[in-house]
Parts: sequence; structure tokens; C-alpha cells
Amino acid sequence: QVQLVESGGGLVQAGGSLRLSCAASGEIFSIGAMGWYRRAPGKQRELVATSTSGGTTVYAGSVKGRFTISRDNPKNTVYLQMNSLKPEDTGVYFCNAKNLKMTDGTDRWGDYWGQGTQVTVSS
Repeated sequence: QVQLVESGGGLVQAGGSLRLSCAASGEIFSIGAMGWYRRAPGKQRELVATSTSGGTTVYAGSVKGRFTISRDNPKNTVYLQMNSLKPEDTGVYFCNAKNLKMTDGTDRWGDYWGQGTQVTVSS
């Protein structure tokens, strides 16, 4: 069973930093894309950043230059370094994984999600 477990959320003042981590487990050989989404209060979930296994990254315009996504492919782990945080970055951050190759050679093409971790930025 594939599981994504996030860690690293918390409360921080504006201008501060946080680092989120997400580890995928469950007989996974490789993951095509891993990323982070967030849901701000009263808003729909939105893309924050994604990274392919080859290192191609995509960022939301609102976080470009402040957030950095990185991966440890052998560990099936993705990180999100968040600097210069703003109150509008507040929300629940979800880890996402898609296009999994399992150790038995099968492919899983669906989306997998973590349970979410709360990030609160105070002004």
C-alpha cells in the first residue's frame, strides 16, 4: 500500500523559513513526479511546486524565488524549502506523487496524496 507522510509544518513569523518533507513508502521503485499543493482557508487546493525524477521543476508564480523543491529519488522523498514566508502562504500543504513504478514492475498512474501538514505564517 502506497503511503505519503509529510512533516515539517508549523507556525512561523512572516519572513521566516520552514522546510517540509514527504516520504513515500510501499514497494515503490521510482516516482515520475512529486510535488506540493496547498489549500488556503476558504480556497481550493492549488499547485505550489512539482519536480520530475529528471529534475524538471514547476513553481506557482506566487512562490517563485522564495520556495525550492528538491528530491531524493533513491529515498522516494521530496522536500520544500520555504523562505521569506508571507501570511498568504498559510494553509494546509499536501504532498503528491504520480506515475509510480512498483518493485514488481507494475505501474500506478493515479495520484497519491499525503494527509497534509499545516503551515501558519503570522504577520
